[in-house]
Amino acid sequence: MSQGESQFTVADLDYDLPPERIAQFPLPRREDSRMLIVNRKTGAIRDSFVRNLPELLNPKDLVVLNDTRVLPARFTATRATGGLIEGLFLQEDQPGTWRVMLERSRRLKIGEILKVGESASTLSMTLIDSLGEGHWQVQLTSRESPEIVLSRVGQTPLPPYIRRGAVNSATDSVDRERYQTVYARIPGAVAAPTAGLHLTQETLDSLRDKRVEVATVTLHVGAGTFKPILSDTLADHVMHSEEYQMPEGSVTAWNTCRNQGGRVTAVGTTVVRVLETVFGGERRDLNALRGSTNIFMYPPYRFEAVDMLLTNFHLPRSTLLSLVMAFAGVELTRRAYVHAIEKEYRFYSSGGAMFIE
Repeated sequence: MSQGESQFTVADLDYDLPPERIAQFPLPRREDSRMLIVNRKTGAIRDSFVRNLPELLNPKDLVVLNDTRVLPARFTATRATGGLIEGLFLQEDQPGTWRVMLERSRRLKIGEILKVGESASTLSMTLIDSLGEGHWQVQLTSRESPEIVLSRVGQTPLPPYIRRGAVNSATDSVDRERYQTVYARIPGAVAAPTAGLHLTQETLDSLRDKRVEVATVTLHVGAGTFKPILSDTLADHVMHSEEYQMPEGSVTAWNTCRNQGGRVTAVGTTVVRVLETVFGGERRDLNALRGSTNIFMYPPYRFEAVDMLLTNFHLPRSTLLSLVMAFAGVELTRRAYVHAIEKEYRFYSSGGAMFIE
């Protein structure tokens, strides 16, 4: 353990990023995203592209993807006064009962009815409980699934650092495709597992042609992924919890990879959370293949389920950056980020990636 890791603090998660480095749109082709390759053993850093990922892997290696599907979870609600409220679907407690986040909701009251949607698709949303921090439990007039309801009235829940102005049906149609991995399958996320946004079906086929195994887990990314660490110490931060599923076939693939001497590559921090929850150290519990995880990884966390990581560049003071620093090392991560900024990499969800080997 290095001195930097043993004395790791919240302040270590700060860095300066020029605003123009925050990507506002994805590149025309997913695989053209730049990829910074970071070698933990040698400390070497080199520039590449995501399309070259198969060259970094060997037969018998395993790549694990998060196949969650992003819901069009953002919506606009109208009060009886005519005022507009921006909202975000968070989860379904039971049919017709949701948890949502409502902006500027301090004046809202329990029992108030909001209208969501236009004309024939309009539905009513009654506020039944305030859960704090702008979170509300609401009762809908529809008992249809969130996927069906939001497909009519929702918009793509782009991250808060993407600021493009007004959204229309044409731009949202593009976002619904590009803020989604090509292998997204199980609906439930309100944010994308962004490392996977760079992968194409051709890249995945190239991995399989090279006899690299590909497996999936499901973790429904929640709004908490954007929540910064506000506490003075890491120990005081309350980590958000997210639902996950680990298919038995993926358990078999992980065990086979390990037994054959292969390496496990996680595509994204969400995959790391699932694998470390199921396979990591004293937490190893193969009966817990479905549940929720609030695992919080920061230096000097010891990883036991993952050997390599494909990840995006992350926000300062975020739990995602703390995970990356724990995996790659604090000083090496700092050098990698400085290099990426100097070389004008694009940052965050629509930006480039890092491959940590």
